[in-house]
Amino acid sequence: MEIKPIAYIKNDYSSKFGIPRQSGIVGGVVSKIVFCGEYRDASALRGIEEYSHLWLIWGFSENEGKGWSPTVRPPRLGGNRRVGVFATRSPFRPNPIGLSCVKLERTEKDGDNGVVLCVSGADMLSGTPIYDIKPYVSYTDSVTDALCSFADEHKYDSLNVIIPEKLSEKLPEDRRETVEKILAGDPRPAYQDDPDRIYGFGFAGYEIRFKVSGDTLTVISIEDAKA
Repeated sequence: MEIKPIAYIKNDYSSKFGIPRQSGIVGGVVSKIVFCGEYRDASALRGIEEYSHLWLIWGFSENEGKGWSPTVRPPRLGGNRRVGVFATRSPFRPNPIGLSCVKLERTEKDGDNGVVLCVSGADMLSGTPIYDIKPYVSYTDSVTDALCSFADEHKYDSLNVIIPEKLSEKLPEDRRETVEKILAGDPRPAYQDDPDRIYGFGFAGYEIRFKVSGDTLTVISIEDAKA
């Protein structure tokens, strides 16, 4: 069986570091799904606007060729406890395929790209290949009494975020709340907990650096990545 991308996603996530660990957590980032040439057919999207949410099947392109492990250390378990890879959403899988639920904001025409899908809540690096798109159907896809192991135990975990006003003002106003939500989700690798270490990630053309002490994250610099 041959599987190939039908589209690629374009958004403000320029590095793996800083991307939300699950889809839907940070809804302020709007991503565009741009279809590949042979799939750039508006008729293939006929009726899609009648759905509010979509499933995206995509590839962990940054993990290709890195192999897989039967056990992994989930970030929400502090990086100390190993569980089976099939009991997690780790990218280190036999087949590096991801599944995300996103909100369909709108469709729009985008010059030579034809009709593109604008979605929010994606947890993917810009340039990630998308292999398929399916509508989210609530009466079958939503299981209200499902058990979710450690994901339930840690779903409300967050850091207190401090961004000095003079730094916050460097960001476009429509990006500030989104950056705060990304930071509150603690983008650090789970096994790192050094209060003196400076962490950084790229987002929307900016390089954001911060420190974490206890449950408080403090931004220490925001710079234009192009400068």
